[in-house]
Amino acid sequence: MKQSFAVLGLGSFGQSVARTLYSLGHEVLAIDGNEETVQAISNSVTHAIEGDCRDENVLRAVGIRNFDVVVVAIGQDLEASILITTMLKELGAPFVVAKAHSQVHSRILKKVGADKVVFPELDMGVRVANSLSNVNVVDLLSLSDGYSIVEINCPDSWVGKSLVELDIRARYGINILAVRDGDDIDVSPDPNRVFAKEDVVIVIGANDDMSDIK
Repeated sequence: MKQSFAVLGLGSFGQSVARTLYSLGHEVLAIDGNEETVQAISNSVTHAIEGDCRDENVLRAVGIRNFDVVVVAIGQDLEASILITTMLKELGAPFVVAKAHSQVHSRILKKVGADKVVFPELDMGVRVANSLSNVNVVDLLSLSDGYSIVEINCPDSWVGKSLVELDIRARYGINILAVRDGDDIDVSPDPNRVFAKEDVVIVIGANDDMSDIK
């Protein structure tokens, strides 16, 4: 399902999130105070705007409350990220994801209203973008360009059906590595195993094929 995202701050993390979300077919607004950075990403997102993300008037002008998800990709400037997160919730942004620099920073962001807090790490931008793009994704590990191991909540269309009935490999081009039910993990599950709503399914395959899972 196509969603709208606003990414505030275009460091390496913010750019990675913005570009990946756009490549997945979503509407992406990118905002940063650096003109060169904005110009560099302008062809890789829906809209790119030069502006101070700390300015409430800028956030109001772009209609920030109308975006499904707003990503605060400013992590090093603690004061700015906390201020922006606070303003976003006050302006009615429905879901705010904020980048944290430390556990203390994370706790403060949550207190001021961040719905999700992430920490910078290798390829985190791509990982977060994929997680946000598909509500079924629990976790994602990129293996190489275009391929990942992904944990997904069992899709509703799979509940009550077996691997044989679903013919997942033929339908999606992916392979199921394991099925997790609470703390129990069933590695190489029996083809006749029937999926339950509580199951978390661990699959491996091409990212393009993963996006077809419904």
